[in-house]
Amino acid sequence: MATLIDNLSEAAKARAARHPEKQKRPDSPIQRKPDWIRVRAPVGEVFSETKKLVKDNGLVTVCEEAGCPNIGECWSQKHATFMILGDTCTRACSFCNVKTGMPAPVDHDEARRIGEAVVTMGLEHVVITSVDRDDLDDGGAQHFEDVINAIRNASPKTTIEILTPDFLRKAGALEQVVDARADVFNHNLETVPRLYLSIRPGARYYHSLRLLERVKERDPSQFTKSGIMVGLGETKEEVMQVMDDMRSAGIDFLTIGQYLQPTRKHAPVDRFVTPEEFRAYETIARAKGFLMVSATPLTRSSYHAGDDFKRLRAAREAELAKA
Repeated sequence: MATLIDNLSEAAKARAARHPEKQKRPDSPIQRKPDWIRVRAPVGEVFSETKKLVKDNGLVTVCEEAGCPNIGECWSQKHATFMILGDTCTRACSFCNVKTGMPAPVDHDEARRIGEAVVTMGLEHVVITSVDRDDLDDGGAQHFEDVINAIRNASPKTTIEILTPDFLRKAGALEQVVDARADVFNHNLETVPRLYLSIRPGARYYHSLRLLERVKERDPSQFTKSGIMVGLGETKEEVMQVMDDMRSAGIDFLTIGQYLQPTRKHAPVDRFVTPEEFRAYETIARAKGFLMVSATPLTRSSYHAGDDFKRLRAAREAELAKA
């Protein structure tokens, strides 16, 4: 019993170190996952190689930091989503497992190491995301540009997808990142407007929506992408309204996945959405005009990103051929 208590105490200390702002929140029991959302433990030689490459190059991945359930599948195929600008976020979203606090100074050599990792892994498509850096005057825009340029120089044929923060109150930051010309510009709305105060308190729904619209206004050739989680207490009607808002902003690609509660201190799962409901959401979204839709319980922003990018590009070409 003493050993169990000690282990629980160590686990609680680890949670507190990652999320000090959540420690006064009441515990929410973590629900047992249904059969359709369980995944295999990560194993295999290629998985181990990917893990070693990430570690040896001093890189950070959102796969690890956010506790992504697809890490075993993706890393076994040498797919990893690099998280730049450190491992510590200045926001305190109630759904996210990335560490919260004051980040370290920007590592200006990170761009070079990511470029080298892309070459070593032979990536045809790479996804770059970041923590929020409200402490920086540009929100990290210059670093995004540096990373994009480093990948272009190291591996010119690799297509690049970025998943950015909202650059709230960072004048000129969005324009700088758009002008770096990634192939896909992703920024997640995460949830419906009604739930922002409890789920994403540091962000603003209409600012995020407008950010994606501004990407299209500045560079119509860039694909735009956004995603939401379901199972947080939203209604079907609210999800469909978000779809309409996204289409009004010209968003090309929609992802919808099941929210999974990282710890007892995070927002609780309201319910597990069934695979049938996800298929219904996909049908509705395609009818609304998205070029690409991924809606499954395990869908995440960068899940199957390379294959999905090829489908996205083919869908645009087919649409242009009709014009």
